Amino acid sequence: MSKRKFVVKSGMIDFINFAKMIPTRKSHLENGPLTRVPATYPINELAKLNHPGKMELCVSDIIVHSDDVKSYILKSAESKKLAPFRAGQYLTIQLKIGSSLVTRPYSIASTPNDARKGFYNLTVKRVPDGFVSGYVLDNIKVGDKITAYSPEGTFVYEPIRDAKTVVGIAGGSGITPFLSLAGSIADGTCDANLVLLYGARTSKDLIFKAELDELSKNDKITVVYVLSDSKEKGYEKGFITAELIQKYAPETYSVFLCGPKAMYEFAGKEIEKLNIRKKFVRFELFSSASKANEIPGFPMDKEGLTFELTVKHFGKETKIPCLSNESVLVALERAGIEAPARCRSGECGFCRSKLVSGEVFVPSNTDGRRIADIKFGYIHPCSTYPMSDLAIKID
Repeated sequence: MSKRKFVVKSGMIDFINFAKMIPTRKSHLENGPLTRVPATYPINELAKLNHPGKMELCVSDIIVHSDDVKSYILKSAESKKLAPFRAGQYLTIQLKIGSSLVTRPYSIASTPNDARKGFYNLTVKRVPDGFVSGYVLDNIKVGDKITAYSPEGTFVYEPIRDAKTVVGIAGGSGITPFLSLAGSIADGTCDANLVLLYGARTSKDLIFKAELDELSKNDKITVVYVLSDSKEKGYEKGFITAELIQKYAPETYSVFLCGPKAMYEFAGKEIEKLNIRKKFVRFELFSSASKANEIPGFPMDKEGLTFELTVKHFGKETKIPCLSNESVLVALERAGIEAPARCRSGECGFCRSKLVSGEVFVPSNTDGRRIADIKFGYIHPCSTYPMSDLAIKID
């Protein structure tokens, strides 16, 4: 058997060389300029501009589409540049409604170029029994100030991940991120193709139809309107099915879906029939179901119960009621507690909190927690429902 030789080099020479540098460093420090270190650096200022945290915005204009749909043009209330975003992202706004401090995410309907021009467009559609949408539509007026958080979200086109063509499936106010994407394709800031299947009950329910018709003059943008409740010339009739997607889609494509709950339930099953690779399918989810008893797996023996929620936050301890049919986040908001929240769908993790004690129900389809968070007892209050008295820590 042959013998191998190994040579082990000492690291002592490195320590000697390092020691020799000490006098040189001391000399540089003693002879250095006495000017103060800057209070801030350009790169830090740029980071603050792009990621300001909270922004104070002002409603500069309101576009009325119908009694139940309005677009709010928002500009900086402090004459500052607006935070940039990518087409498909959302703004989370914070509102004080009575004693409740609430947040809601809304997709940005305008384009990233519009933000550079100084405005965002948020379109709000009334949700039946919606606590926030009704308040916004009936109370917010021109001149009002609104607090918003920096744009966020992953419902964006990624050239590395996505196919060259996006098949967008939209319903109701779910058209807004696609309007932003189409505008970005038209102005050349996004290099992609868009085939948009836009579903509504009748042609009168289509939001931004004039804008979409204009955008569809671009060779890279195709808009197909699908009406479920009426048969009209120039429109597809029925629902957005796998067959309809295949009718307009090219050989390779990504699917992006944004719309109401009923559309997710129907179109989601149709998309499964297409056997598309998982990376090519994107869903935009805003808020988990408002009533947990509508979710498969909810313990029906807990329906309608009220528990006590102990909240440990910023050195304080507050006890509030918490309903089993509503998320922990809703209980916090109702009590006027400023809880961190963004997507409200269990995905972003911004509301991540420590579950100190108690039992909870977390729907599997909105459980966006990391494995380590599940193991060590963390929850996302926006998608967590109480099954007993709870204690959580949110700071």
